[in-house]
Amino acid sequence: MSSATYDELWGEAETLLTETVQADAVLQGAKPLKDRKKVHNVVSTLYIRYSLVSNKLEQCYEQVIQPQKRLLLKRLLDASLGRVLELKHELVNVDLSECSYYDDVLIECGVTPQEAEIRVPRYFRREQIEQIEERWTFVESTLRNLGTLRETVVSEQMTESQAIRLIQAHERARQGRLRYQFMKEIRQMKDRSIVKPEVQEEDQESEKLAAMKIQKLWRGYITRRRIRKRRLEEMLLIGMLQPGQTITENARRAEKVKQQRYEKQMDFQQQYQDLVSEAKERICREKSAVMEENIRSEIRNWIDSYFQQTGKIPDLPSVENGGSRMIFSRQGTESTVSKSTALSSKESKKSKRSKSKKDSETEQSEDETDLGFKSVPSNFLSELIRANQEYQDVWKNKDESMNPMQLPYRDMIEAEKTKETEDEVRLVVDQAMREDIEALQTALDRDRGVKGKRAKPQKRVRRSGKKNKKKKEKDLTPDRTLESLFEELVAEGIIKLYRKTSLDEFKGEKSFANHELREKEGDPLPTLGDTRQLIAEYCILPLGNEVLRELTPLVRSVLIAGPRGSGKKFLVNAICTELGATLFDITPANIAGKYPSRSGQIMLVHLISKVSRLLQPSVIFMDEAEKPFVKKVPKTDKTDPKRMKKDLPRLVRNVTAEDRVLIVGTSNKPWDGDQKLLFQAYDKVIYIPRPDYGSMSLVWKDLLYKYSGISRQFDTSAMAKACDGFTIGTVLAVLDEVMTTKRMVQLRTHPLTHAELVNALSFKDPVYREEEDAFLAWFSKTPTCRRKQRALELELERLNAENEKKKMKKGK
Repeated sequence: MSSATYDELWGEAETLLTETVQADAVLQGAKPLKDRKKVHNVVSTLYIRYSLVSNKLEQCYEQVIQPQKRLLLKRLLDASLGRVLELKHELVNVDLSECSYYDDVLIECGVTPQEAEIRVPRYFRREQIEQIEERWTFVESTLRNLGTLRETVVSEQMTESQAIRLIQAHERARQGRLRYQFMKEIRQMKDRSIVKPEVQEEDQESEKLAAMKIQKLWRGYITRRRIRKRRLEEMLLIGMLQPGQTITENARRAEKVKQQRYEKQMDFQQQYQDLVSEAKERICREKSAVMEENIRSEIRNWIDSYFQQTGKIPDLPSVENGGSRMIFSRQGTESTVSKSTALSSKESKKSKRSKSKKDSETEQSEDETDLGFKSVPSNFLSELIRANQEYQDVWKNKDESMNPMQLPYRDMIEAEKTKETEDEVRLVVDQAMREDIEALQTALDRDRGVKGKRAKPQKRVRRSGKKNKKKKEKDLTPDRTLESLFEELVAEGIIKLYRKTSLDEFKGEKSFANHELREKEGDPLPTLGDTRQLIAEYCILPLGNEVLRELTPLVRSVLIAGPRGSGKKFLVNAICTELGATLFDITPANIAGKYPSRSGQIMLVHLISKVSRLLQPSVIFMDEAEKPFVKKVPKTDKTDPKRMKKDLPRLVRNVTAEDRVLIVGTSNKPWDGDQKLLFQAYDKVIYIPRPDYGSMSLVWKDLLYKYSGISRQFDTSAMAKACDGFTIGTVLAVLDEVMTTKRMVQLRTHPLTHAELVNALSFKDPVYREEEDAFLAWFSKTPTCRRKQRALELELERLNAENEKKKMKKGK
């Protein structure tokens, strides 16, 4: 697509964003709402709209090449993603469930669940790809030197001439086999002719009949083939069949254009940075002295006029309040309090205190009487408003006909750097003028006979005993470099390589029935599509950059639970891949025998904590997450699983909003551990149930249609029904077992049958009813489910109390 197309898409996103921001501002100032369903509808509408805006902005940011547009697009994208995460946490508090369903809102907005699903921005990984590859290469080289790297044998690339010779050799062999078969048939015909010497003369009419029969058969064959092809194209067009996964020429061309735009982005960004540095140096050299003199004369004139009017020397506003810029931005209004007036304002303070007390009392009374859901103040709404206004002022109606190449705009750079230089000069001038004002005030007091110096305003002292800052940890390795610590953890197997996979490869359908079930006061289980969305919102998006991590609700640790083969480790790999994160494996079996004794344990925790912060984003992974909290360790277990019982919660507590570090635990038997300690260690719990029919059908289509020899008419719904109770991992194992290289070659002549897949599936173990019941019983005891049960109990008690009051009134 062209730059004009992406500008148009940006305009659509801004139109939707303007409407959404206005509705969001109304919600921020609204009174608390008591109706939970009404709150759900309002918040989910904002959530869907912000998700749509984020997806459009991400698409624009990925392909727009103009550097000044990209700066604004990134601000808008980060703020939109941050608001999505804030609204997600509000939805959890409203619905008392990690998964929310809003089919009515989707219908109102006219979008599908797939379109409303938030996408992970590609710039998370692309803008730090050099660091990721450098780190990956370092780990591979270290493991190779230790002799523990499992390298896959890569076949040598064949040159074009070698490929031609190989094809010629095989083609000659094929022609030789055909020639042999042809000569054999001729010889057999000769033998038959010897046995039957009498040759009947062929009738001319029979030849015509034979030719007509051949024509009839051939025409019927090509017509049927044409109809089948047209029907297949029609079914693909309306989405009734899964499209083929072969890479077409158009797809290759689109990918090539995308790479070219990436290269242009880097080139134009470098040009922009060069222009910015050059403009800044030139403006500082040519205009800073004139700016300083103008600002100084303005302030002096203001001081002189103020002194002439009041006989007092004014005080400049502080840097936090805007300095001298604040004075000239509100000309005509009353200036700041004069330094020469030392009168105390106890009465005004008393009135303010009384007002604040009254306000607090009224707020408390309102809170007591009007309980309801109040939207949490947003950290991103103000930034969204500013960025949106900047788009309206600068880019919405900008004529770019003179800049078809989308090069940086020099006039905008000039104006921006002029303002920046003026602000820097103003800071210096303001500080110098404050000293001059102090000297003038001292001289004026001396002339008037005022003794002593006026008391400077005291700094506010923190009255609370506790400090906000956490105690700084002692560095046990101050004399060691990051490279040496990194190499040590790689050598010990704590830092590991992971299989690169994207979150989109975790196939699963969104639920189309859970909304109605929840409307009927049901508590449906999440689907695989819901799980994928939770992973993006809790694990990937908050760690995408520093702004999102610091300003969104803090999620320090996540527990992923599900039966064996449900995709828990796949999701951990996807988190690391999408973020380009460093993976630390502290599974009990992996750290067994490493860093022994108490001092070694302290060093291990210190190294993980220190290096994970230095190499952030980082993921600290623990498989079998329930083992540190088991009540009794089996005698056969020699891995000392309770080793991290005290240190794991400490690691979680030490993660702050400044750290792009996430602790992820996986478990297929979470009920074995102490539930209280387990839920104290993990902030969020994500349960992966066995896949439903929709997800299983989607997975079968996606996996089978990768093979070109399989017909698009293959009945995948029958396989989805046959796999009820099995996990995705089982399906993958079955396909690996059936679809061997030999079987793939035979697909053209011997099509794949259901019997082959079902036969292989019969040897696998499903998720039995007992295991599923154990998961459901455990999941019902998670903190979020307990909160929902408690809310339902309180609602029931309230209804019973109202009914009793009505009965009492009727009795009277």
